[in-house]
Amino acid sequence: MARILVVTPNPAVDTTYRVAEQRVGESHRVLEVAQRPGGKGINVSRGLAALGHESVNILPLGGATGDWIAAQLEELGLAASITRIAGATRTCVAVTDPVAHPTVFNEPGPTVAPREWEALLADVRLRLADAAMLVVSGSLPPGADASLITALVVAARDAGVLSLLDVSGESLLAAAAAGADVVKPNAEELLAATGTTGLDAAITAAQALGARLVVVSRGAHGLVARDGDTRYSTPAVPGIHGNPTGAGDAATAGLAAALVDGADVAEALRWAAALGAAAVLRPVAGEVDLAAFHRFLSTQTPTTE
Repeated sequence: MARILVVTPNPAVDTTYRVAEQRVGESHRVLEVAQRPGGKGINVSRGLAALGHESVNILPLGGATGDWIAAQLEELGLAASITRIAGATRTCVAVTDPVAHPTVFNEPGPTVAPREWEALLADVRLRLADAAMLVVSGSLPPGADASLITALVVAARDAGVLSLLDVSGESLLAAAAAGADVVKPNAEELLAATGTTGLDAAITAAQALGARLVVVSRGAHGLVARDGDTRYSTPAVPGIHGNPTGAGDAATAGLAAALVDGADVAEALRWAAALGAAAVLRPVAGEVDLAAFHRFLSTQTPTTE
C-alpha cells in the first residue's frame, strides 16, 4: 500500500487538563493531565493508522518540545520525516469538563526560516515519488506565507499525486487557486475565506478558484461536498457526546483513507462522518473508537443531488 504523506506546518505539544467544572476567573484543581504530540496533521496521521493506512508525518520541529514530539511519534509507531528548525515547537492547552465545550489555548508557534521551509519542501518532493496522497492539515506558523501551500499543491500535481488540504484563511484560497484535488474546510472557515454569506456561494467560489472537490464539515449538521455540479451530503451521527477536539481531523483521515482506497465521494463522506464521530468518544484528540467507527459506518446514508 502506497503511503500517505501528511504535512503538519505548525505541530504542538498538546496538553489536556480535565477539571470537574470550568469557571472563568477561578482556580481549578486539575483531575487528570494528558499530553500527546499534536497539530492537526498528526491527528490525521493517527486516524489513518487506526484505519490501517501507513503515513509519513512531515513536519518542522525545534527545541525540547520538538524533541519530545519526535520521541512520541516513534513510540506511537508513526513514521516521521523531520525538518529541524531553530525555533522551539509550540505548546497548546485544552481544558475539559463533563459538560462544557473544551476551552483551548493555542500558542502561535515559532518563526520558520525560508531555508527551513525549502528543506521541508525538498523532503516532500522526494517522498511524493511513491506516495498515494499528500495531506496538508493545520495552520501556518507566524511569518509563513501562503505560497508554501501553493508549492505543496503544485509539487503533488507534478508528481501525479492526489492532494487534500484541510487549511483555512489565505492558505485555503491558495490551495484552491493552485488546483488542489480536495479542500476540506469547515463551514465557518470557507465563508470567512471566500467572503460570501451562503454556503453554496462559498463552495462555488472555491471551485471557481480551481479546487476540484470541495468538502465542508458542518459539525452537528454533517458534511456536504460538491464535485463539479454534483452535490453530496451525509448527516452527522446522532446522539454523540464527548470531546469534539480533533473530530474534524479524524474526519479528514476518514475522507483521505476512503479516497485512497478508491471510494466514490458519497462513500468517502460516510467514512469522514463515522470516523469524526468515533473521535468524539475518546478523551483526547488524535484517538478514535474503532469499534464505534464500524458501527456508525453501517448507519450512515449519504445523498447525491
